[in-house]
Amino acid sequence: MPFCKLLRQLKIDPSDRWGRSIDFLHRPDRFRDLLDRERMRADRGHTSFSLAVFTLPIDDAEALRILIRLEQRLRLTDHAGFMDVQRVGVILWNTSEDGAWEFVSAMKDLFEPHEAKAEVYLYPTYQPPNPDRPGDDGTSTDLRKRPETQAAEELFVRRMPGWKRAVDIVGACIGLVLLAPLLALTAAAIQWTSPGPVLFTQKRDGFGGRPFTIYKFRTMRVGADAEKAALRAQSEQDGPAFKMTNDPRITPLGRFLRKSCIDELPQLWNVLRGEMSLVGPRPLDSREMARCLGWERRRLEVTPGLTCIWQVYGKPKAVSFKDWMRMDIRYLRARTFLHDARLVVNTVFSVALNRKNS
Repeated sequence: MPFCKLLRQLKIDPSDRWGRSIDFLHRPDRFRDLLDRERMRADRGHTSFSLAVFTLPIDDAEALRILIRLEQRLRLTDHAGFMDVQRVGVILWNTSEDGAWEFVSAMKDLFEPHEAKAEVYLYPTYQPPNPDRPGDDGTSTDLRKRPETQAAEELFVRRMPGWKRAVDIVGACIGLVLLAPLLALTAAAIQWTSPGPVLFTQKRDGFGGRPFTIYKFRTMRVGADAEKAALRAQSEQDGPAFKMTNDPRITPLGRFLRKSCIDELPQLWNVLRGEMSLVGPRPLDSREMARCLGWERRRLEVTPGLTCIWQVYGKPKAVSFKDWMRMDIRYLRARTFLHDARLVVNTVFSVALNRKNS
């Protein structure tokens, strides 16, 4: 059986073909588990790790030669495994970016006479702001020193299942059509009662941390965003997020729109564009997201949504920011059609009951 064909059947132990010569390499599913574990260790211990990824030659014999010699270069704390059919990764525990590139440079002679095609991923790739750190200007810092070093966070993103995207498209189209009269009436009411644009736009962090523009009906007076810093001390939500029940910037109509969640309806356009989903963690302001800790940023592994667990079970109880983030991360492990449907139904009931009791 050819080497590459064998790797396509990665559920089969490579030693079935090559004896025990490369049985130190983990299969992709097991290697993914090791990456997840290393990330959790780094988050818990506030440490970092690097991942060196090598592209193997197409020639089977040359690929096998490289893999056999690779084992001799690994430390006891390193883990190696298949990323896919043609690439092998090495997890370098507690290794800096510079250390990873030194490792890659030391491996180049293994590939001769072939060109050593390698990539380096670093985790984490940012440093949250710390008021106790001298010179901190309140913005996150990218820890990558070299432009060619990639963010390891990109390796953990979870692509949207086909069924979920289909539901989003159908749901957004139906919602925009059926709610068109309400959307038009709301837009007219905003123009009539408050000077300024009908829509409020803001940069939010979406899938994989990529920023996008979110759309909402404007519920505050013009220039309200500039007043946020002065009101920060009165925020009722701990952590980087800002929540204030009696926010003086909100217009009378805006309070109704927020209570009824009508202000969120323009985000059906974000859903239709694929920037959001009907169900998923609510996207945070990019400035707030930049202040989140490493483990809290796992919520960026999936497409953000209109509603999620926090909107149904957490928001009325004013849970802590960390518990809010834990609810979002819990959703990552339970992204099924039935779970999404249950959250949508519960969101409708939650909004209705909230309006009835207000």
